[in-house]
Amino acid sequence: MRVYLDNNATTLVDPQVTACMEPFQTQVYGNPNSLHAFGSESHIDLNNAMEKIYAGIHAPKSDSIIITSCATESNNWVLKSIYFDYIMSGRKDHIIISEVEHPSIIAGARFLEKLGVKVTYLPINSEGIVTAQSVRDNITPKTALVSVMWANNETGAIFPVEEIGEICKEHDVLFHTDAVQAIGKIPVDVQSLNVDYLTFSAHKFHGPKGVGALYMKKGKELTPLLHGGEHMAGLRSGTLNVAGIIGMGKAMELAIDCLDFEMPDVEELRDKLEDALLKIKDTFVVTPREKRTRNTMLISFRGVEGESMLWDLNKAGIGASTGSACASVDLEANPVMEAIGADDDLAHTAIRFSLSRFTTEEEIDYTIGVVHEAVERLRGISSSYAYTPKNHESAL
Repeated sequence: MRVYLDNNATTLVDPQVTACMEPFQTQVYGNPNSLHAFGSESHIDLNNAMEKIYAGIHAPKSDSIIITSCATESNNWVLKSIYFDYIMSGRKDHIIISEVEHPSIIAGARFLEKLGVKVTYLPINSEGIVTAQSVRDNITPKTALVSVMWANNETGAIFPVEEIGEICKEHDVLFHTDAVQAIGKIPVDVQSLNVDYLTFSAHKFHGPKGVGALYMKKGKELTPLLHGGEHMAGLRSGTLNVAGIIGMGKAMELAIDCLDFEMPDVEELRDKLEDALLKIKDTFVVTPREKRTRNTMLISFRGVEGESMLWDLNKAGIGASTGSACASVDLEANPVMEAIGADDDLAHTAIRFSLSRFTTEEEIDYTIGVVHEAVERLRGISSSYAYTPKNHESAL
């Protein structure tokens, strides 16, 4: 059996999405910026797709949603244009992000540090969450931007973006949230929180790879990252990915429709898997269920290296992931596990399972059996687990 449980990395393109995209690859293929009929044939469908995208995040028509290649591009656009528009002039010199942001934010912030920008990296608490109070405590009159993700890709932890947005509004500071892991998992309404910029990628909610977006509140438009044309009202140059936009619109529509129907079933399967794995001795999950997205868990098996567990899972046809990474002979610990203060042994054992609406109960039952066998095998050959105290009261 093949089981895909790495849906926070990417998702299966919904067959309905594939079907609606196909004509725009082979039949309606004109450049939408061309004046002839081949170009204009896609305009109605493009407009309909954009309507679905606006509706999916409850964005008013007065605001802008700019199509990009992915959330990584969108995130880079926000950070670098904030530098050009607000920091380079000398008005501001400080930004705030969390220490568990996506690499496109972390790396972008480090790039800005080389240009003289001061960056505050907010810690997460023991539940893996950035608190609103930590944002309040670190804002200064020189802060240009706060960028905090809506939901964490590793743990599924949902951050208090509504409170953070209000704090930013009080201090007249721009607020950006990376909503990549939120779309299709929790309701997203840009009008219910004070957010100036919001980013997402279609492939995280059963849309195609290579297309994403940046939401900008009216009056908060940023200097373009890409120049060279009048596409997207002159804010993002490059010929439109017509099929991708059509696909993202359909995927957004399906994702929102599924929030009240399929997602409760996904949560039930996630909980079944989690309950079964927590029966294994010396096993820990980061972030309480009620504070997580309904499809995600980050779980650690003391005495079992994440890389070794992935080997066994992959051998059995199961796709999961770990925050650990091999760099030559050095094994890096999961950054979230380090951030919550897990000890060195436990920090190398985290495995992320992330489900989707296509996950079946049969797949979960199979995974439970494979994981139990893998833990028993790997602990049996572990040089560290034999010396681990028999009873552990916490993961820290």
